[in-house]
Amino acid sequence: MALTLERPATTTTVRDLMTRPELQISDDVMLDVAIHILHGSGADHLLVRDDDGRCAGLLTRPHLAPFETRTRSTERTPVRDIAFDRAPFATADMLAATAASAMCARGLAVWPVVDPDGHAIGLLGF
Repeated sequence: MALTLERPATTTTVRDLMTRPELQISDDVMLDVAIHILHGSGADHLLVRDDDGRCAGLLTRPHLAPFETRTRSTERTPVRDIAFDRAPFATADMLAATAASAMCARGLAVWPVVDPDGHAIGLLGF
């Protein structure tokens, strides 16, 4: 009988790979301000927080593209009123391979990482 050795399961977690979220905005920020922040920073995404400081999602350049032309509605529309990537989010103890699969299935390049209370503690990007 031949003995086969399986590769050990990887134990790399999201915590090992996540980075600190640099740009964060409140979900009550108006679209024109969010566009200005995104373009002024040169970033590809903004982490969005709700009124309680919990992670509301991730706002990217493609989400804001339809609103690039500054109009009266972009000056009056808060970020919370448009479609952007929302929950579920990654957790720090999630296996990196599981997170990568979830991100691929959802078409995400960056995924917020939250603590048990829903506050953003990092970003995961592959």
